[in-house]
Amino acid sequence: QVQLVESGGGLVQAGDSRRLSCALSGRTSSSYAMAWFRQAPGKEREFVATVTWRGSTTRYADSVKGRFTIARDDAENMVYLQMNSLKPEDTAVYYCAATTKAFQVVTTPRGMDYWGKGTLVTVSS
Repeated sequence: QVQLVESGGGLVQAGDSRRLSCALSGRTSSSYAMAWFRQAPGKEREFVATVTWRGSTTRYADSVKGRFTIARDDAENMVYLQMNSLKPEDTAVYYCAATTKAFQVVTTPRGMDYWGKGTLVTVSS
């Protein structure tokens, strides 16, 4: 088992930047691919970004490509999501997720094995 705890959410203005953090604890000796998903009010949870084990591969949703960057620090058991040029449509609860399919690019919620409880990001116009 692995536990995920997100932090860094809050209220920002359009155009601002924000960095989300995800701390892993528990069975961190295993290999995981990590991802961020988000869920806006009344909408389904959607993929944002993912990074495979050792950071060899990253992938982004088209809606955030060029603005968001996912990174991992395996020595510190941390995953980050740097969000730049934020837009009101980025408003959502952001979830950190992990999968034991460490070298695969997984972009669906069903493909993830562990989830954090989420952190809310609100972007005002």
